[in-house]
Amino acid sequence: MASKVVIVGPAHPLRGGGMATFNERLALAFQEAGDDVEIVTFSLQYPTFLFPGKSQYSDEPAPEGLSIKVLINSINPISWWKTGQYIQKQKPDLVVFRYWLPFMGPCLGTIARIIRRNKYSRILAITDNVVPHEKRPGDIPFTKYFLKACHGFITMSRSVQQDLEQFEPKKPSVYLPHPLYDNFGAAETKEEACEALGLDSKYNYILFFGFIRAYKGLDILLKALDDGQLKFLPNLRLIVAGEFYEDATPYQQLIAELNLQEKLVLRTDFIPNSEVRHYFCAADLVVQPYKHATQSGVTQVAYHFDKPMVVTKVGGLAELVPDREVGYVTAPEPKAIADAIFRFYTSGDAPVLIQNITKYKKRFSWQRFVQAIWELAEKV
Repeated sequence: MASKVVIVGPAHPLRGGGMATFNERLALAFQEAGDDVEIVTFSLQYPTFLFPGKSQYSDEPAPEGLSIKVLINSINPISWWKTGQYIQKQKPDLVVFRYWLPFMGPCLGTIARIIRRNKYSRILAITDNVVPHEKRPGDIPFTKYFLKACHGFITMSRSVQQDLEQFEPKKPSVYLPHPLYDNFGAAETKEEACEALGLDSKYNYILFFGFIRAYKGLDILLKALDDGQLKFLPNLRLIVAGEFYEDATPYQQLIAELNLQEKLVLRTDFIPNSEVRHYFCAADLVVQPYKHATQSGVTQVAYHFDKPMVVTKVGGLAELVPDREVGYVTAPEPKAIADAIFRFYTSGDAPVLIQNITKYKKRFSWQRFVQAIWELAEKV
C-alpha cells in the first residue's frame, strides 16, 4: 500500500526559484518510489513590501503529473488553520515542510501543530537555513516556534546541521547533500546554447546564476573580472543570469567604475526553467563567489550539465566541490577568484575536471535522498 506524503512549501504557480523547482522534483521522486504525493503551496508567499523581485508568480505551465494544492496565505492566520485542518484530516504518513526563513515560522509552525493533532502524521522539515542570511527582529522566536512543532529535520549542509543543534539538540536530524537538478532538460552544445541566447560562441563565458543578493558576492566577482591577469584572456565574458533581489544601483556603479560593460552579458530578469540549460551549456565555468552560504542548488545544476565550478570556502559549498577535482575552492576575495578563473583557462585542467564530475555526481541521486528521508521518519 502506497504511503501518503504531503510536501508543504513553494511550488507552481509561485516562481520560488530553486526552492519551487526542488519541491516539485522531490514530489516526483516520492512518486517514483511508489508514494501518493501532494504539494501544498502558497496563494501568497510574501506581502508585496517584503518581496524583493518583480513578480512572485510564474508564467510557465504547471508541471505535469503533480498534485499541487494552493492554500497558504503567509500573513492570514485563517488560512493557516484551514491548511492545517485540510492536511490533518488526510492523515498523511509523512509531512515534509520546507523551512528557509524565520518570517515563515508562525505560519508553518501553526500548520504543523494543527496537523499533529491527528497523532499519526510524522512531521519532518528540510531546513535550508536555521540562522538566516539577513538578520531581522523576531528571527529566533519565530524559528524556535517552527522547529518545536517538528519531529525531525533534514539539512543539506553540515553548517546548517550545527546551527540546528543549537535549537533542537535532542531531535533526530540527518545531513543529506542536495540532490542533482536533472529536470532542466538535456545538455546541448555551446553553439546551440549561444544561438538560443543570442550570444557569440567565439567567447569564453563564465556564469553567475541565480537571484542577486548581497551575500552571493556578485560584487566580488565583478572586482575579480578587473584583475590584471584576466586581461590576458581577452575573449573572457561574464554572464550574469538572475533577477536583482536588492537595489541594482551599487552593482551598476561598480560596473561603470571598473569599465566592465564590454565584458558582461547581463540577463537580470527572472530566468524561467525552460531557459536554464541554455545558460549553463553556454558557459565553460560556473562561479559562486558567495560571502556566506548554507548550500546552493546552483552547484547541482552545474553538476547535471558537467560544468566545472569555482566556489568560495563558506558554509556548505566546499563540501560538494572537492578542490581541484571538480572545480576550485577559494577564499571569498577578488584576487583568489581571479586566480582560479585564470588557472581554469590556462592550466589544461578542464578535461580532467569534467571527467571527474561525470563520476562524482552519481552520488547525488533523488532515490537516495527519498530513502534517507523515510529512514529518518522511522526514527521519530
